[in-house]
Amino acid sequence: MSVYNSKMESRLLEILVCPLCKGRLYPDPQHTELVCRVDQLAFPVRDGIPVMLESEARALTDPDQAPAL
Repeated sequence: MSVYNSKMESRLLEILVCPLCKGRLYPDPQHTELVCRVDQLAFPVRDGIPVMLESEARALTDPDQAPAL
């Protein structure tokens, strides 16, 4: 990932919030999901585009699945 892309990714994560609670989202280690720790939901990232629909989110069944700070 180039420096430009990492800056863009950081800026995108600052702007995006959980559509339910408006809380912070955290990328999973594989960068395939954005996780809301409050609602225990993982929103998919498809082709580099976050899908921020509750109907598309996956419920986290194990609190350990949430990415670390």
